[in-house]
Parts: sequence; structure tokens; C-alpha cells
Amino acid sequence: MRQAGRERQLAALREQIGGLAPEAAGRPVLSFGVDPIDTHLPGGGLRLGAVHEVLAAGPVDGEGALAALFVAAILARLPGPVLWCLTRRDLFAPGLAAVGLHPDRVLYAETRRETEVLPTMEEGLRHRGLAAVVGEVARLGLTPSRRLQLAAEGSGGLALVIRRWGAAVPEPNAAATRWGVTAAPSPALPVPGLSRARWTVALVRARGAEPRTWLLEAPDAKGRLRLPAELADRPLAAPARRAAAG
Repeated sequence: MRQAGRERQLAALREQIGGLAPEAAGRPVLSFGVDPIDTHLPGGGLRLGAVHEVLAAGPVDGEGALAALFVAAILARLPGPVLWCLTRRDLFAPGLAAVGLHPDRVLYAETRRETEVLPTMEEGLRHRGLAAVVGEVARLGLTPSRRLQLAAEGSGGLALVIRRWGAAVPEPNAAATRWGVTAAPSPALPVPGLSRARWTVALVRARGAEPRTWLLEAPDAKGRLRLPAELADRPLAAPARRAAAG
């Protein structure tokens, strides 16, 4: 019990200070292609050979879908096959394809229980032929996330954990970054029609970077996010910092 309490205290301290993660220096990263995000992240992008966490912002299905689409857009910009571990068949393949992740690239591992998702991810990360491994779980604790991190470091693969249930209370873990994605209002058009959807993408926690929030246009058919035209030429740091602090 005393050892478990000490582990929780150490994990909470790591959460607070973020950690400078000097061991990650020089490792390859995957650029978002959005300058304000890439310049804010250590190394200029999403670190490969690491675990990253994406929170579903709410319990409704739409928020879980946004988290899955955000992950799919990341994977669309990374070549190679992807292993997607889940407990129920609720992914909409045409939706993933619309943000650049073609169904032919995805291998699905459907487990009977959620407790089998993280071990399946870990096993997948040990195969160097995979570009990335995705898993959908309610919780990501310190010990299993460390195991995932070690496996990702060994193969150089990308591990993305979608927290679709119970994400309202994030727990300390070894993920290099934690993200949140919510829908944002679309701009009014001068003529009737549909404008590109907008997302609020939040960097909730990262090693070596402060929390920050960006307003972005939803991914195109190649997984590319971008700033809305009216925001592209002005900095977002001040409002983003206020949003993160609030």
C-alpha cells in the first residue's frame, strides 16, 4: 500500500511539471502541417516511438467520433498499415476514409473485453511492420501506459489511445501528450451551403510544452488540418492560453 501511494504521488508530480523528456531529443516526429501547433510541440510535431492519448470530450457518440477522426487524420499522414484495437464494431469506415485513412490500411483487432485492448496494442507495437497501433479504452493507467511506451520505443511505432468512456477524469500515465477534440461553430456563409466543419483542438498535457488550444478546420481527404483563413495570419497564443487556463 505504501509503495502504491508513493507511485501515485510520483505520477501526480510528473503530471504537474510535464517533464522535459530529454531522452526524446532527436527522435523522429510527425508534423501536423499547422505551424502554430508544430512550433509549440517539442521537436516540431507528434513524437514517433511514443504513446499519445486522445480524450473524447463527452459521453455522447459524436464526441467519440471526433476523437476517432482526429486519430485517423494523424494516421493518414503516416505511411504503412495500422492496427486498430477495439471492443465493439462502431467505426464508420467511410468517415475514416473521408479524412484520409483508407480502409485497406486498417487491420481491426476486436477483443472480447476491454482489459484485452491494451495487451493487444502492446503486442502489435512489437511488430515493426506496423506504422501505428490504436486502442479504445476507458482508462489508461501508469503501469500499462509504461508498457506501451517501452514497446513503442522498441519498434519506433506510434501508439494512440482513444479514451472514449470515463475520460472526464484523466489519470496519470506515461503518455507523451494528451489531446482533446470538440466541435466548434462553423462560420456563416454569404450564400446557402455547407462550410467546412471546425474543431477546437486542445493540447491538454505534454512533456516540455504548456497546454494550449487551437481553432482548426476539420481534416481534408488527406488528413490535413489547417487554420481558418481569418486566423491564419494572426497569433493564437493569448486566447489559447486563456482557454487552457479556464
